[in-house]
Amino acid sequence: MEQPQTRSQSRFDPDRIARELDWNLLRTFVVLAESRSITDAANRLRLKQPSVSVALKRLEDRIGRKLLDRSPGHYALTDAGRLLYREAVEINGSVLRLSTLMRELTDEVQGHIRITAASHVVCPLFDRVLAEFHTAYPRASFGIEVYSSSDAIAEVAAKRASFAVCLVRDHNPKLKYRRLYREFFGLFCGPCHPLFGRTDLTLADLAGHSSVSFETDRLQDVLKPVTVMRAQAELGQKITGVSSHLEEVRRMIVAGLGIGPLPLHVAARDVRDRQLWQVPPYDGLPAIDVHVVWNRHTVKNRAEDLFLQSLLEAIETTPIQDRTYR
Repeated sequence: MEQPQTRSQSRFDPDRIARELDWNLLRTFVVLAESRSITDAANRLRLKQPSVSVALKRLEDRIGRKLLDRSPGHYALTDAGRLLYREAVEINGSVLRLSTLMRELTDEVQGHIRITAASHVVCPLFDRVLAEFHTAYPRASFGIEVYSSSDAIAEVAAKRASFAVCLVRDHNPKLKYRRLYREFFGLFCGPCHPLFGRTDLTLADLAGHSSVSFETDRLQDVLKPVTVMRAQAELGQKITGVSSHLEEVRRMIVAGLGIGPLPLHVAARDVRDRQLWQVPPYDGLPAIDVHVVWNRHTVKNRAEDLFLQSLLEAIETTPIQDRTYR
């Protein structure tokens, strides 16, 4: 004879949670988890603070666990909160896409393709696929947003972006990766720098000069080879400026804040225009791979599916030497 559930067991009964859980509570919790306080979350949700607090209490009652530790000067997810946030992000992303998928159900290929990209993506192959796709499917629309590489991947993992084009440090088993192209980094200075225009430079001439770089230019991060190159050049320990955006790193180099790294093919036009000057080393430069990253668990609209297929096909049929920019 089947034994009746105890009160403790019934609190965590999967059927009960699935039956009673309000999806809006999960959406509110995702914002709470990504905020600095209840007030911050309320502002993001455009709700009153008491309403958000009540929603959190209702969700904790439904789940049967405390999700958020709050005290003066302290605001952090509990272990249960971190677990729920990880799952709720995916659920929230799937729910957000439902209306889009229904709206775009038509014989004609249309729909919105949201791409998150690192700021230094300069790739003729990608541009060609983009142009050909637009010619074939003019009703499809694109949104390309610039993020740091880690944030670009986070948007894909949360199912808020169709795919990302960025640098990759660690591989998430839930995501798929394909190398789009390879680029080489060199060191550059701007017109007002004392080394600008000199053709007789050696590595020794760089010693002690200040530098600027990317936020990911660290030994433990994705631009580690660039970090090693800067160290070999014996540039000064002080980095006078950092940014996750290539355009801002370039701005600081041109303005004379210091010597900094840039992809060679991206800097080529500025070198021709004498806005930048390459300094040693000239050989053995670090190679960095840029990847396409997508979420295999995301339900994509037709435009997203077709564009991703077109891009992957172009990658497969183009040898890596033709996707390597020096």
